[in-house]
Amino acid sequence: MISSITVFSLVFIVVTLYALEHVRRRRMPPGPPADPLIGNLRVLPTTNEGVVFHEWAKKYGDVVYVHALGRSIVILDSVTAATDLLEKRSSIYSDRPNFTVFWLMGYFPDLPLLPYGKRFQKHRRMLHSDFTPEAILSWRDMQTKNARQLTRSILKSNEDYDRTIGWFTTALVIKLAYGVDIESEEDELVKVAENSQFLLNNSGAPGGTFVDLFPILKHLPSWFPGTYYANFARKGSWVIKTMYDLPYSMAERLIADGDETHSVVGAQIRKLQKQEAVTQEEIDDAKGAGVAIFSAGAETTWSSLVVFLWAMIEHPDIQKKVQAEIDTVLRDHDRLPEFSDWESLPYFEGVVQEVIRWYPVVPLGVPHRCMEDDVYRGMFIPKGTLMIANARGMSLDETVYAEPTKFNPSRFLPKPEGNGEPFFTSAFGFGRRICPGRHIALSSLWIVMATILATSDIGRALDDEGNEIYFEPEFMYGITSRPKTFPCRITSRSKDAKQMLERSGS
Repeated sequence: MISSITVFSLVFIVVTLYALEHVRRRRMPPGPPADPLIGNLRVLPTTNEGVVFHEWAKKYGDVVYVHALGRSIVILDSVTAATDLLEKRSSIYSDRPNFTVFWLMGYFPDLPLLPYGKRFQKHRRMLHSDFTPEAILSWRDMQTKNARQLTRSILKSNEDYDRTIGWFTTALVIKLAYGVDIESEEDELVKVAENSQFLLNNSGAPGGTFVDLFPILKHLPSWFPGTYYANFARKGSWVIKTMYDLPYSMAERLIADGDETHSVVGAQIRKLQKQEAVTQEEIDDAKGAGVAIFSAGAETTWSSLVVFLWAMIEHPDIQKKVQAEIDTVLRDHDRLPEFSDWESLPYFEGVVQEVIRWYPVVPLGVPHRCMEDDVYRGMFIPKGTLMIANARGMSLDETVYAEPTKFNPSRFLPKPEGNGEPFFTSAFGFGRRICPGRHIALSSLWIVMATILATSDIGRALDDEGNEIYFEPEFMYGITSRPKTFPCRITSRSKDAKQMLERSGS
């Protein structure tokens, strides 16, 4: 028989736990009102999330809490908050949530998606040595050649500029990752890049679909509610398998044929060939290193260059100003831009940095996951919470960037010429999850944009009557976000510029 003391103790424990939970809930970060059971599910945006979250932050602060179907989510809308948690407390904020949809596609192992642990650390080491600021200097001749080839191709057929950019950005990262040359936009690897881009942009919020929240759904039939993304992932898995296997086998053949070109995956293959025994996991890790470069590098560079063209169309005065600066540096030398011109082009540097800030192509990054209970500014963040660093919101922070919706390259110049505002490094992530390829990505953007501006004019397309075509860009939303193809006219600035480009390809 249960004694009255036991009953009292149980009641006391229940009441105490309830009180603690009540206090804990009161200490959660502020956020929009939630519905019973489903939480904030009805108000969570499905498009343009970064802007919506930023509007919430204006009301609730730079740390916003929402929850849906038992999943806690914290949105970090300032560089300060993201740095405090994702960098200064990176030991507990470097994990990833459950990416069931991406794993069903076949994205494993892949550095951006790997859970925090020894395998993640191994993959970071595999990529780090090739992408330090010093190491990327060895890639510059290749980047310069690629930039000139891309510009020549756009001038010949600028109606199809979007696909041409996709071809050349894919060619560059494939060369870096595997040492393989892509000579045509009809190459199978270009098609793989296009198909994988489609998958990424249509696979739902990373870690936030019903399948990610309730992995059991992946075992249920396709007609069952909530299983859409599981079926979508399985149907597209052949694309990701090809991405892992095809370029890797090409790199193996190159090495077997005696090719000594350095590449990230090539170095891993040579290392494995020296071992007496090789495990499947080691082969998978080498393949995963290539895919991390292939999938992330091609898509983000491609998207940023499309944003660049859009910005130049919308701001012809800025285009003329930056071209004048480039002309001043190159005029006496009768040549195309080189990386050695970097320090001599401060306004152009502002253009590159403003493209990155004005419209971040990875607006929400990839969610982190809190690995243990934590308290920040007196606010409780429970273990397992998804941490979203809202890069789009940070780019719109009026306390950091004056008139943040305005495209203004001068904002980065020191005062009094400019505003002395900081470069937007948040575009590349935070802490132990920061993009390891950020330095080479920036240098690729720099040389391509410099080459295009030095040789070409970017303007509005003309209709049949010769009138300029104005447009409101439509956007693709996924892990990456960028404008869909818009009308654009790219023409050679002069006969001399065209001849220099042609000579550079000989």
